[in-house]
Amino acid sequence: MPNQRRLLYITDQDEYMDHSFIAPLFEIYLKKYLHIDIVYFTEFKSDFEHKDLYHFIVPSRYKNALLDELNRNNVDMQSYDYVMVRNNIEILEQVLRDRETYGYKALFRFSYPKRSIKISCAEAENKTDLLAPVVHHFKTASETNIINQCDAFLPTSRAMHKAFRPDVNITTILCPPAINPRLLYENEQHTEDEKRFVYVGTLDALREFETVLDAFSQLESKKWKLLISTRDTSYAEEMLENYPHIKDQIEICNAQTKEAMLELIAKSDIGVALLPAIPIYTTSTSVKIFDYYASAVPCLMANAEHTATIFTNRVDAWFCNFSKEDICKEIEYLITLSKHEVMKVGEKGQQRLLDIRNYETIAKTIAQKIETL
Repeated sequence: MPNQRRLLYITDQDEYMDHSFIAPLFEIYLKKYLHIDIVYFTEFKSDFEHKDLYHFIVPSRYKNALLDELNRNNVDMQSYDYVMVRNNIEILEQVLRDRETYGYKALFRFSYPKRSIKISCAEAENKTDLLAPVVHHFKTASETNIINQCDAFLPTSRAMHKAFRPDVNITTILCPPAINPRLLYENEQHTEDEKRFVYVGTLDALREFETVLDAFSQLESKKWKLLISTRDTSYAEEMLENYPHIKDQIEICNAQTKEAMLELIAKSDIGVALLPAIPIYTTSTSVKIFDYYASAVPCLMANAEHTATIFTNRVDAWFCNFSKEDICKEIEYLITLSKHEVMKVGEKGQQRLLDIRNYETIAKTIAQKIETL
């Protein structure tokens, strides 16, 4: 399209990381409306690389002079109508400094609160730095002043905006995770007489997965199995040593690829997305929930205000509070449901996401709002 406006998206991610959020939204759906080039960084290469027509791989050492490095490699900054920076304030400052020179609009994508997560993790591991919250307060104020110089702010959700960047007051365009309507998978119904639960994701002190295991350990029924797919397999194995009487009903694996992970989910009955009720988890929807529903696998998730804006309890998902008593009670209920009843909840949840939270419609909305700036 000859008159398509051009956007340069500067990620904060390495080229070899999982780009399951960036790829569908920015590389497929938004490209219907905007010409998009994407910058990734690398610790493993010494030279700039045009990976293909739309991808630029930049050695991390050039982050402090990124726009100069792009120019040196024949990336015409003046050709862009918009430059979007993901999470990195230092790069954003460079983009703002040169905005008038090149004539683009500056956008800031806030996908997750890195520093807040780091502080919460330290507290969960009893490594609290008393100065960290004070430093965080002043850094947040300084960063807010920088973000407010942009032409638009793209947080993951309104709740995340309110909780972590409440004083950002510029034009806001929501950029949430969503389901990819082109990548739906058939839910393979296993024949065993058990409810097969699946948890995919990180395990650490902050996520308090012991609470979930405590709930499973109190179940009266034995007609269940829990599949855990995580990179932290040694952490998981160590955790399971405290649950010898249910250890045989839990399988730990590490799905190395997105395809392997989705295959594991598709063979399960119910996805587990239970996280503590703290702002870094309650202000956005876990990307794994969308992975579950891509296979129409319904999800047991923590009861949170943000979650309730998308799903309805016992219609297209199941909610419970993050306590072993509530989790145990809800799992006991889920075990009593027939396969058909579980499937219906999964199908309704998938359709709900296709109706209100799919990348195709989100991309159209984002593009329309960007082009009005």
